[in-house]
Amino acid sequence: MAAIFVATLAASLAPASGGGPLFGGRVAVVELEGVIVDVDDLLRELKSHRENPLVKAVVIRINSPGGVVAPTQEVHAALTRLRESGKPVVASLGAVAASGGYYVAVAADRIYANPGTLTGSIGVIMRLANVDALMKKVGVDYVVVKAGRLKDIGSIARAMTPEERQVLQAMLDDVHGQFIAAVAAGRKLDRAQVLGFADGRVVSGVQAQKLKMIDALGGLDDAVDGAAALAGLPKSPAVIGPKRKLSLFDLLRNQLDLRGWTGLAPSLPVFKTPLYLMD
Repeated sequence: MAAIFVATLAASLAPASGGGPLFGGRVAVVELEGVIVDVDDLLRELKSHRENPLVKAVVIRINSPGGVVAPTQEVHAALTRLRESGKPVVASLGAVAASGGYYVAVAADRIYANPGTLTGSIGVIMRLANVDALMKKVGVDYVVVKAGRLKDIGSIARAMTPEERQVLQAMLDDVHGQFIAAVAAGRKLDRAQVLGFADGRVVSGVQAQKLKMIDALGGLDDAVDGAAALAGLPKSPAVIGPKRKLSLFDLLRNQLDLRGWTGLAPSLPVFKTPLYLMD
């Protein structure tokens, strides 16, 4: 009797369109904020929405200048799995969704951006310091014991050799090629088209639309309505909001205006736009 009552109640509350305050389909919104480094919580959130039958589509709101390569690719893969499960994915680009932020976005069915959104920056960068002259000036002797000719590649204590530069350049070119391939596949563009703007440049939302890097100009509400339309839900659908966890570091970063600080090792290859670090 209890099962029959629940089934009857669900049928009476859920309209034909699939909406409804209790049992209807929903659009879930997740957030990708800041430098992309630790994405475990976001991956769990995406998996939860993929397995939740009430979630019919997902919007990912991106405010990120990029980040470490592998975590960026993990989020891209998670969004791809969502789409393969039959749930539309829409990306909403905020103030900055560049480099790794854009890499994540191209996994979506549709991309919305504001006219002034900074996006693009399709490139990979690695910064290395050489403080050999400084250490000699202050009398510091830097000793390295290694097994493997290239084990101390990128050492701060000496100039880079031509062979080392060639090895690192080949690695960055390979990752850049992966980025270009992801954009071409996600945006359904020829590789030659992508190569025309995959030189690291940053573009506005208006420019991105002309280059077919995004689908439409609009904010988060537009993206939610677009996701609902793709999922066959009514306009202004019920929404499951993003999970937010504010840490002590987040509070200090906001108070001290440390938004540009990444905490990343200087030798780590990253997807990043330099413009974000100038504000």
